[in-house]
Amino acid sequence: MTTATIEPVEFDLENHSGPVHRNLSAARLYEQALKHGEAVLAAGGPLLAVTGEHTGRTPHDRFVVQHPGSDHIWWGAVNKPFAPTAFDDLLQQAHSFMADRDIYVFEGYAGADPSQQLRVRVVTQRAWHSLFAQNMFIRPASPEETVDFQADFTVVDVPELCADPDRHGTRSGTFVLLDLERRMALIGGTEYAGEIKKSVFAVMNHHLPQAGILSMHCSANYGEAKDDSALFFGLSGTGKTTLSADVARTLIGDDEHGWSDSGIFNIEGGCYAKVIRLSPSGEPEIFATTKRFGTVLENVVCDPATRCLDLDDDSLTENTRSSYPLSHLENVDLLGQAGHPKNVVFLTCDAFGVLPPIARLNSEQAMYHFLSGYTAKVAGTERGVKEPQATFSACFGAPFLPLPPAVYARLLGEKLERHGSQVWLVNTGWTGGAHGTGSRMALKYTRRMINAALSGALGSGEYRVDPVFGFEVPLTISGVDSSVLDPRGTWADTAAYDQQVAELAQMFRDNAAGFEMDDAVRAAGPSAAQFKTAQSSTGQSNAGP
Repeated sequence: MTTATIEPVEFDLENHSGPVHRNLSAARLYEQALKHGEAVLAAGGPLLAVTGEHTGRTPHDRFVVQHPGSDHIWWGAVNKPFAPTAFDDLLQQAHSFMADRDIYVFEGYAGADPSQQLRVRVVTQRAWHSLFAQNMFIRPASPEETVDFQADFTVVDVPELCADPDRHGTRSGTFVLLDLERRMALIGGTEYAGEIKKSVFAVMNHHLPQAGILSMHCSANYGEAKDDSALFFGLSGTGKTTLSADVARTLIGDDEHGWSDSGIFNIEGGCYAKVIRLSPSGEPEIFATTKRFGTVLENVVCDPATRCLDLDDDSLTENTRSSYPLSHLENVDLLGQAGHPKNVVFLTCDAFGVLPPIARLNSEQAMYHFLSGYTAKVAGTERGVKEPQATFSACFGAPFLPLPPAVYARLLGEKLERHGSQVWLVNTGWTGGAHGTGSRMALKYTRRMINAALSGALGSGEYRVDPVFGFEVPLTISGVDSSVLDPRGTWADTAAYDQQVAELAQMFRDNAAGFEMDDAVRAAGPSAAQFKTAQSSTGQSNAGP
């Protein structure tokens, strides 16, 4: 960890005049949440909370406190500068607002590798937010660990406190403020608990790379041995949680990891899974967590009389969530560490239906697609989205990157080269046409393709070189209809495919223009020259190594 150059700011717990509930058990947090009307008890045992106006993160209300010497921060739309004086003003208001109220304190860790752990304290006015923190971070092994606990970073969460935009320089009454130098996050004006989790992830994304450790927005698992690990990068809706939950492999974690010289490690102690239209047959382990004591459900609809859940009901939001400790799962490594990954999978949900379902990338292509972080939104997932929209999020997690994306990309490139990890691009999106015309890639095919990649079965097969993107696409995979592997051949109108793939390639080039890249990495992306060649040669297969 880096040493802060400015003294940390503290939240004064010792002089708090109201009740301070410190490191309560899940059962006692349930009692408090129900007593104060914060949540209800649902059938099966989970605690169910509704977050009101904010049913997801509010990235436009997120700011980073700017101090002298903080020019290493990736300032811009993701990390908007905030004045230290305004932060101090809001912190003082938080003290005053909670002065005589019940507050809840969780103390634990981020980072399963003991040598890289961040000691985290979460101070909140909501009992269910404290249970959320208990689920998402790593709990102390014994109560003795919290005696004289010295936090490396503190999150102060005051959902009912709103900022004054004219006074504080915020966009609205909602604020998510990170003071990386003084080691505090200050959150207000939102009930959405995910802001707590992602604030700490941003802190790890700041500290770990400065120690030569790659922090990653990915899930991870391993096969029969811990040295057979795999990483799954992907934005929301690409299948990151679903595809890493494999009965034949052991889950390490579903969202945040670090990659050090010793291997990979989970940053969290729990999972935060989307549960909209979750089925017991498709995702049995995750489904089971929605009926367990200790799980926190956000914005899931339940029958007011029976308290039975309706996971198909999206009337509150598409972004229904389940927060649960890793111990709720069976096939999971609770120590959260494994060896260096043999395989790295980039997941994309291509709603334009033009990317192949799986492709093998060389190191330059891997860095290019890592910096691109492509997926596509489809109609119905967000208000106002009527047609597929390309989304590029650097390093598959731009909203959580305090440092320039090139920092993380260089670390990835170094680790891929040092450890010989193979990178795959997997499209879990559409085939046979864009969204509305084609169909979603069958999950059974995606699982078979990933299993073939992770098992090494694709190491010696024949490949063709994609004429537009330049990566290698396998010609056959056992158990997968070969016609699916050639996206152009699945379209009834190949001319429409050619137009769509050209448009997507241009979107990639436009996005890449804004990033610092080595010449070899930039050249690994799609080019206009490649597409002109493709128009005359698409359909011709080239055997790869």
